[in-house]
This record gives sequence, C-alpha cells and structure tokens, in this order.
Amino acid sequence: MGQFHDRRFPGEDDAYRAARDELLAAEMDLRQRLEDVATKRRDLPPGGALKEDYVFVEESAGGETETHFSKLFAAGKDSLVVYSFMYGPDAEAACPMCTLLLDTWNGAMPHLGDRINIAVVAKSPISHIREWAAGRGWEKLRLLSSAGTTYNGDYGAETSDGGQLPAINVFRRTGEGIHHTYNAEFFYADNEAGQHPRHADILWPLWSVFDLTPDGRGSDWFPKLSYD
Repeated sequence: MGQFHDRRFPGEDDAYRAARDELLAAEMDLRQRLEDVATKRRDLPPGGALKEDYVFVEESAGGETETHFSKLFAAGKDSLVVYSFMYGPDAEAACPMCTLLLDTWNGAMPHLGDRINIAVVAKSPISHIREWAAGRGWEKLRLLSSAGTTYNGDYGAETSDGGQLPAINVFRRTGEGIHHTYNAEFFYADNEAGQHPRHADILWPLWSVFDLTPDGRGSDWFPKLSYD
C-alpha cells in the first residue's frame, strides 16, 4: 500500500506507519460511504404529510403561549429538525443521554439556526421543561411541551403505554405543505448482538472524540447529569 503523505511523528517505526496508512485508507473509505449515505438521505422522496398542525406550548416574555407546528418554520428556512427528549410528565429528571446531546446543541444553536429550524420537544409541562433548562443553562434552544398532543406517539417518541423515547425527526415545508422526510430509525430496528442502536451518533461529536482514543467510548460508560 502506498503512502498518502510524507508526514512522520516522533518515534514511529515502519510497522506503525504501515498500520497507520492502512487505517487512513479505511477512514477515507468511511468518509466516502458517509457522504454516499448522506446523499441517499437527501434524495429520499417526500414522506407523509404532517398528520396535524399540532399545538405545542412554550414560554415567552408574556408567559405560556400556544404555538402551532407550522409556525416553527422561519421565513426562508424550510427544513425543521425536531428532537424529542425523554422527559415525561411524571419524571423527576430528564434523560442524561438526551441532556448530554442538548447541552451540545445549545452551544451550537447560533450556527445551526443560521441555516435550519430546530425545535426541542418533551411531554412534560412547559414549566418543568423550563426549570430543567434553566438548571442546564439552555438559553438558546427553542423548547416546547407536547403535552396534550399526540405528536410523541405519532412520530416515534412514545410507546403505546406512554413511555418516552428519544426521537429525531426532520420535516420539510414546500408549496404543497409540510412533509415528514426523516427519522433516525436505528432505534426501532433489531440490532446485532452487542450493538447499541446509536441512532444519534451523527448528531454530536462526543462519541467520535472517544472513538479516537485507545480506550474508545467504553462498553459501560454512560453520561451523568453531574460529575461533581
């Protein structure tokens, strides 16, 4: 296998460089396959029309307000990502994994919001959601309560008995209306033995950073709400 570049690092021998070149070839192939999958995702035909113009609740300077789903699209931005996080009406705390993801999104929102619409939805009352958000410092996320709607159940964020699930859905607004275009369906599919669904890996970098290290992400590591 030929070399890809002439850079060398202190102390490396020929065996290490050969193994590193083999890995680099695999990484380049993976990058191409990721781009191929992204193209397939973008080329999907329109999904089903939005089931109904759900009425969510959010907080504003004037208190609690009702917001129709159709109003989540800003002018000139026709793509909407909706993340449903696991925080049900009877839960004392939100899911740590969902919280980790949203900690990351909060910081990235000025960049994300420049191009697309993003909303974060939970089944808990909006007062609980805002209290949780305040404790996490979520000042940039658009947070809504889906309590009183069937949105969670309709779009894969709730089990038949009311259990809450994390769900990533994408919608597209056109002149023909609002259509569902994507759901991260790993979560619902049967997985090979020992394989976690990992349906949201593509949405935040923490796992990729862990995967760069010899220890990897760890077989039993799980995020905590506090590391004090």
